[in-house]
Amino acid sequence: MDYTYYPGCSLESAHKSYGDSVKRVFSHLGCNLIELEDWNCCGATMYMSVKETVGFAISARNLALAEKHNRDVVAPCSACFTVLSKTNRYLKELPDLHQKINECLAESGLSYNLSVKIRHPLDVLINDIGIDKIKEKAVYSLKGLKIANYYGCQIVRPERGFDDREEPMTMDNLFAALGAENVYYPMKVKCCGGMLMTTYEDVALKLSKGIIETAVENGANCIVTTCPLCQMNVEAYQDVINKTYNTNFNIPVLFFTQVLGLAFGYNDKELGIDTLLTEGVKVTEKL
Repeated sequence: MDYTYYPGCSLESAHKSYGDSVKRVFSHLGCNLIELEDWNCCGATMYMSVKETVGFAISARNLALAEKHNRDVVAPCSACFTVLSKTNRYLKELPDLHQKINECLAESGLSYNLSVKIRHPLDVLINDIGIDKIKEKAVYSLKGLKIANYYGCQIVRPERGFDDREEPMTMDNLFAALGAENVYYPMKVKCCGGMLMTTYEDVALKLSKGIIETAVENGANCIVTTCPLCQMNVEAYQDVINKTYNTNFNIPVLFFTQVLGLAFGYNDKELGIDTLLTEGVKVTEKL
């Protein structure tokens, strides 16, 4: 199976480990991720909040480039996935906006005809490849991992997508099938504070504290996420949270593809787990 791969800015820089683990997992499963040539920033949420039309045009340029290849687009970053999906939906539902954006794209010799499908890698793993095949490819059991599955607030919203908006279960089902224990985790779609960490740090610290605290209280030995910004806020700010709230958190926060990569037999360096600010997790039981 071939997919167009849209890494986005984060997976090319601060969260390269996420991109590396995505590529290894898909390769292990016999799937080709073909990087979109000449892709640009999705626009993130900042462009949309400043001038929506410009934001849509920046995002739609990627869709126009991807459309030439007639493949689903895999976007691992939650913000990229959300923004590209939002752009796709708005252009389909608002013909006048679609026409306006195509006028913008025409300046660079492009147009977008609304045929691209945006996919999250978790969706592809569960619904295209399937848990049974993933189990067949596993080398190690995830027994011993007690996971708080943290989906974040973006990939399941706003419209109904590949998982439930309030009680997503795709990661839970995947890791349970591979031998892990999923702890009770009512914070799985709560916001980590996002970019508030750079503007209203006190608000974001409080939100991230709740995410960590609930995981620890329910016996998790790791938090697993799908979102680069969530991973950074929840892991990198643990020291600040500890100083602010007199806590003693030290729990690893991994990307779901890193955990899946461990089951496939890849080591910490290959998956970027060695770059974590907290100690990673180990799996030792061979299948």
